[in-house]
Amino acid sequence: MSTPPSSPHPPVTGASRPSSSAPTAGQLAHARSLFAVTPDFPEPGVFFQDISPVLADPAALRTVAEGLFAPFAGGFDMVAGIEARGFTLAGMIAALTGTGFLPIRKAGKLPAPGGRVEYTLEYGTAVIEAPDVLNPEHRVLIVDDVLATGGTLAASRELIGQLGCQVTGAAVVLEIEALRGREISGEVHALFHA
Repeated sequence: MSTPPSSPHPPVTGASRPSSSAPTAGQLAHARSLFAVTPDFPEPGVFFQDISPVLADPAALRTVAEGLFAPFAGGFDMVAGIEARGFTLAGMIAALTGTGFLPIRKAGKLPAPGGRVEYTLEYGTAVIEAPDVLNPEHRVLIVDDVLATGGTLAASRELIGQLGCQVTGAAVVLEIEALRGREISGEVHALFHA
């Protein structure tokens, strides 16, 4: 007896479900207190906001993950994480909400990308790619750690559209407001601002 061929794309199994209520102000304050700020990195005058200590703290990590998806709960069934810290956050959100995870990679990391977008940075160009694993009915939440100039998030929106899916929202841990990334990236939910 033969079995029918399987679809190359996984079925959409349902909308996200919240794992708990949105984080409290105290929980968010604890997470924010863990940010490590390194002056003059990667160049003089820049204050690098490092969320690595947040990722290392179990309570803060859960707080940040839940805070990122709370405004979109029930409205997505796939979480796209932008390389590299976005992978950690998006993977955790997918696990908490019973949804899928889509990695958005730098060029050359996937054997057969389903889509690719080249975009402009302040110092040149970059390319992002994603695997061909989405169905047209997927509703995608894009997640990253920091919104700076907005180019990568805007390119990620374009990439999801190229793959035939709808972006239902975008969320970042930290928005650096002085860089005005929203003007390029479009609407984004930011947990913290610098």
